[in-house]
Amino acid sequence: MPLTLTTQITINASPEEIWTELIDFKSYPEWNPFINKIEGIPLKGNKLKATIADMKFKPLILESIPNKKLVWLGKLGIKGLFDGEHSFEIIPQQKGCKFIQNEKFSGILVPFFKNKLMKETKEGFNSMNKELKKRVENIKESC
Repeated sequence: MPLTLTTQITINASPEEIWTELIDFKSYPEWNPFINKIEGIPLKGNKLKATIADMKFKPLILESIPNKKLVWLGKLGIKGLFDGEHSFEIIPQQKGCKFIQNEKFSGILVPFFKNKLMKETKEGFNSMNKELKKRVENIKESC
């Protein structure tokens, strides 16, 4: 049974400013409380190396539209066991942008992790959103 988590936050910055921080993977250890580490280039078809908590995986970039959207597919072991299609979307608003983080989980193990996903993973998304907002808005103010 699939499960989808979605979180969002308004960031008072341009899509370009948000995108710049989102894809600056080298800086993640400085500010990102959810994704500990990512290596790679966020281009469609590329694989990244990522660490979230103590889980390491190699997501495949499905979509990369600068200043708009980044989507990857991560798997635990073999396809169909526990898969996650994760997206980050930047939507311009009258003031600032809406930043949406979404993940569609599928696979036979999803029901066993549902409670953890709904609590810990969703909290991780919200923490990352808040810290991205703080980072982008602070950088913007210091310029």
